[in-house]
Amino acid sequence: MSSSRAFRLAARLATITAALMYGLIVVGAVVRTTGSGLSCPDWPLCNGRLIPPFQINVFLEWFHRLLALAVGLLLFSTAAVILTRREARERLGGLTALAVALYFTQALLGALTVWRLLDPAVVSGHLAVGLLLFSTLLLVALVAGHEARAGGVARSPTPRGLLPLCGAVTLLAYAQSVLGGMVSTNHAGLACPDWPTCNGAWLPAITGLVGLQVVHRWGAYALTGALVAAVGLSKRVSDPLARLLVRLAGALVLVQVALGVANVFLGLPVMISAAHLANATLILGCMLIATFRLAAHPTH
Repeated sequence: MSSSRAFRLAARLATITAALMYGLIVVGAVVRTTGSGLSCPDWPLCNGRLIPPFQINVFLEWFHRLLALAVGLLLFSTAAVILTRREARERLGGLTALAVALYFTQALLGALTVWRLLDPAVVSGHLAVGLLLFSTLLLVALVAGHEARAGGVARSPTPRGLLPLCGAVTLLAYAQSVLGGMVSTNHAGLACPDWPTCNGAWLPAITGLVGLQVVHRWGAYALTGALVAAVGLSKRVSDPLARLLVRLAGALVLVQVALGVANVFLGLPVMISAAHLANATLILGCMLIATFRLAAHPTH
């Protein structure tokens, strides 16, 4: 197998794995918001069985574990393609090793989530590592695809300041997603039952569950402002996909704010709460891909 073919195969496998990892994150959000996390009180079995009797909460947790297994099998297939080809190993070996390490860490945290009876710190860590794994898989796919097309990609200038801004937005999107998970696992979603004020105050004390909720809101405002600025600068980007992704992220962040407000006024409906994390992960993915593409272009 030629090196370009190996990179193309690795890119396809990593893309499929990242997409499945996204599904795993979304299903995990549904498991958490429906209170299904301990429907299988043992691990790795579920109620002592490989395939438990059907009951909706049990099925959600069992299906979440099944998806995690599928992600692992695809990840190991991707790693095999990369690590058995010298050129791919030299370029992608580090990222692949990181993805495998994150996967085993994620599996351990999944088990601890059950064994520690949904300890908020463990559940939040589970989400944080899951988002890191999703991001790493996307990077493997992006780097592999870039290497497969080496020499055949037209380069165009990037407006000065846009690349660091997009990088900062990507990091902020990750931090906001993790912080949102902490709000959920600590049951702080309704610590402020009103919006845009919090318990009637514009500047409440940043302590306890109220502080956690308020910091999450402030992070949302910062992310929205940063994305508005990025959308403005992206108008001068000649890469159509990068420009589209930044604009899409800008639209999605407005949807994200609307979902957050709906969570407050509707009392944390299950599907809206899960959609809140699903949409946040989409923003992260869009900005990671856009940042990678912009990094491949010179600045003017």
